[in-house]
Amino acid sequence: MSPRHNRNRSAAPRESAEPTAPLGGSLRRTESYQGDDWVVQTVAGTSGRHYRCPGCDQEIPPGVGHLVAWPMHGGGVDDRRHWHRACWGARERRASNILRGRGAPRY
Repeated sequence: MSPRHNRNRSAAPRESAEPTAPLGGSLRRTESYQGDDWVVQTVAGTSGRHYRCPGCDQEIPPGVGHLVAWPMHGGGVDDRRHWHRACWGARERRASNILRGRGAPRY
């Protein structure tokens, strides 16, 4: 008995209906924040690094998907900020002066 094949060998491979996302599956878009245009990109969080979210001042551990945002004009690597998705969505409603708790690290 031969193994079962579920694909039609004579058909040409289908074109994907959705365009491929840039940078290996991450999505980039432009959004407004503090009167400027920012480039926002989703990342999977697989770098193994910890980041601090500027929205809530909490740590983003490795393996947690989040967003990276930087100013569209004049923004370099040093201007990139890693945000929780919910914090980026609430960025206009949050106060700009967030106080850390006693146990929170200072970095």
